[in-house]
Amino acid sequence: MQIPSTFAVIITAAGRGTRAGGGLPKQWRDLGGESVLSRTIKAFRGFPRIVVTLHPDDMERGLAEFGGLVTLGAGGETRSQSVLAGLESLEGSGITHVLIHDGARPLVPAEVIMGVVSALQAGAPAAAPALAVTDALWRAEGGLVTGTADREGLFRAQTPQGFALERIIAAHRAAPEGAADDVELARRAGLPVTVTEGSETNLKLTWPQDFDRARRMMEQDMSLTDIRLGNGFDVHAFGPGDHVWLCGIKVPHDHALMGHSDADVGLHALTDAIYGALAEGDIGRHFPPSDPQWKGAASDIFLRHAVALAAEKGFRIGNADVTLICEFPKIGPHAGAMQARLAEITGLDPDRISVKATTSERLGFTGRGEGIACIATATLVKG
Repeated sequence: MQIPSTFAVIITAAGRGTRAGGGLPKQWRDLGGESVLSRTIKAFRGFPRIVVTLHPDDMERGLAEFGGLVTLGAGGETRSQSVLAGLESLEGSGITHVLIHDGARPLVPAEVIMGVVSALQAGAPAAAPALAVTDALWRAEGGLVTGTADREGLFRAQTPQGFALERIIAAHRAAPEGAADDVELARRAGLPVTVTEGSETNLKLTWPQDFDRARRMMEQDMSLTDIRLGNGFDVHAFGPGDHVWLCGIKVPHDHALMGHSDADVGLHALTDAIYGALAEGDIGRHFPPSDPQWKGAASDIFLRHAVALAAEKGFRIGNADVTLICEFPKIGPHAGAMQARLAEITGLDPDRISVKATTSERLGFTGRGEGIACIATATLVKG
């Protein structure tokens, strides 16, 4: 998203949002593993300047979550007062145009934002997205339909609403009583407002059921979901012994695998795959081989830690795929038990875990029977 350096965005998030339920102002409620407001801010990450207006009671939390990423300002008692405070913070900063967006619209598509930006770049003093009304309109009283209304030329207003900065500041100052939205103030001030394309995805979270609708939208649109893919690879050499540990299962063999822990290449590779998806390094970062407490340790400790770390960061494991590379022992007779053991350790359903084996056609160290290698892949999904 290419945004001119003279464009800024104001995100209004100072309201209490009690109609949405959940025990928290709606902008702070969880949506797919992160707050609504966090998702809204991320939608505008290409802007050189982002101003977020918060309720004074929320300022400490805002600083903890977004400090250094956005400019935070205290909102007023009304939306118009909050917007004006944000607008005035931009005066004298070199900003020429501003987009004003509801903090409770976290799923605004990039094309909706760019539609407003493009209209302003083309010379429009004001622009805002909207959707044409397609449903029949009724008037009602006492639970009964009393009449109909013509829907011709009617639109459902959305945000972000964009303006030339100086002109929208003047419009706000000329109407201290405020208005339903910034377009209404702009029109009072005589500004022509260009209608740009809105989106059904650009839902404003108002009622409890809106959160369920938003989650369904996110499931249908992978671009709205944080999905991570991680790979892990591990190798251990054979040494003296009468069994090997593979994917948490003790497999009889005429050699053992050598390593600081129990040398379970399957668990090690899968653990590293999860750490990789989280950008958390590898097992060695979390369990240094120089630390004697991990000598001979059961490797399920490492995998459980990786799974817990993923959950702490708001991710669930979508699936895992483990491929053991060796000439022997034969993996097929034990694959089912390995799958069940990995399911037990990770908390996944067994049908989300694959354990399989291949050979290297007698090439390389695995082909010569000098050890076992393993490659694993894990998918992590936010929320």
